Amino acid sequence: MARDFGDAVETKPFIAGETYIPASGKVVEGDDVAAMVDACLDMWLTAGRFADRFEAELARRFGLKHALLTVSGSAANLLAVTALTSPKLNGGLRPGDEVLTVAASFPTTVAPIIQNGCVPVFVDVNLATGNVLPERMAAAVGPKTKAIVLAHTLGNPFDLGAIAKLAEDQDLFLIEDCCDALGATYAGKPVGTFGDFATLSFYPAHHITTGEGGAVLSNKKSLSKLAESFRDWGRDCWCKPGCDDTCGKRFDQQMGDLPRGYDHKYTYSHLGYNLKVTDMQAAIGLTQLAKADRLIARRRENWIALTAALKAAGLEEWFILPEATPNSDPSWFGYLLTVRDHDRLDRAALVRRLEERRIGTRQLFGGNLLRQPAFRTIEHRVVGDLANTDKIMHDSFWIGVWPGIDAPRIAYMVETLATLVKELGR
Repeated sequence: MARDFGDAVETKPFIAGETYIPASGKVVEGDDVAAMVDACLDMWLTAGRFADRFEAELARRFGLKHALLTVSGSAANLLAVTALTSPKLNGGLRPGDEVLTVAASFPTTVAPIIQNGCVPVFVDVNLATGNVLPERMAAAVGPKTKAIVLAHTLGNPFDLGAIAKLAEDQDLFLIEDCCDALGATYAGKPVGTFGDFATLSFYPAHHITTGEGGAVLSNKKSLSKLAESFRDWGRDCWCKPGCDDTCGKRFDQQMGDLPRGYDHKYTYSHLGYNLKVTDMQAAIGLTQLAKADRLIARRRENWIALTAALKAAGLEEWFILPEATPNSDPSWFGYLLTVRDHDRLDRAALVRRLEERRIGTRQLFGGNLLRQPAFRTIEHRVVGDLANTDKIMHDSFWIGVWPGIDAPRIAYMVETLATLVKELGR
């Protein structure tokens, strides 16, 4: 049996109240370690054969043509938004253009909008799904609106039927942040296949891990090439590391004010970054991707078990329990709980007591990003109110469903919640 190098799981004895139950974690096994050692022995160090295979396997899984590895999900979001600002793209984003999004979000879903000089337009979300209210999104479209950037909250797809149609009808770019949602589907199709770009994260908390890492996916070669340019220093050349003259015109072009024949490998068409991965990261990504379906299935099983146990314990009286978006099959990242009545039960006191009892908790990321120090002075627009977003900031938290959680842990989590509600509730 392969040794488990992760943070879990059932092979380790669980002692209620003593063994910490993380809200998220990785499952790393012997084949993952072997793949990393194999990559290390090559001493290639940058992206190589494993990166090529991982990109191909990612694209194949999603049924898309292009996948680009990068250093994180946050970097993937940055690359996707920044690619849309390229002067090579007709009708792309320009400073002052508006991008529709939500404030109940992880900061680096929204930050690239601001970093590229665009204006985020915020609308409210549904408390049970954590996702955008589609009717609010439609009302938010204005003459400066150019794009939509949304995440599938905690692995629960947003209403892609409504949002994708809105993007098509209004000729808007659509970026799907799938960092928390690998394996989720909407109308039987994988999330990430409805927009112009999809992004993924392989941070250890996510469905599969490469340590740090992420990816940008697209079905459009023109967009993928732009993202690749920004990822690879902003260069115009697309040769892979160690390759030369893929285009056959390395010394036969004239660009900008450079002399004709200037080396295409050192010609830059964008103000780019270096956001490439190493082959060691890609190697573990390949073995992790091979077991993704098993890990995702376990998350779904845990979500179902938690829901049944919470309802059986009568905790629906105290909490809004999460619901799958209609027409979707989520790939759950966490289990969202929202206190129904703040006057009866204080979220802050509850999560402190849960942590004291060794149950890991997380807030729904930034809560309301507009209340965060970094976002308070940004240029933005709000359509309608953000009442549900503010309630999430005050009253929501989530607990884990990752594969390291088993039946005894679920039972302890629910029993502890029930006990604390009796102690703290009014």
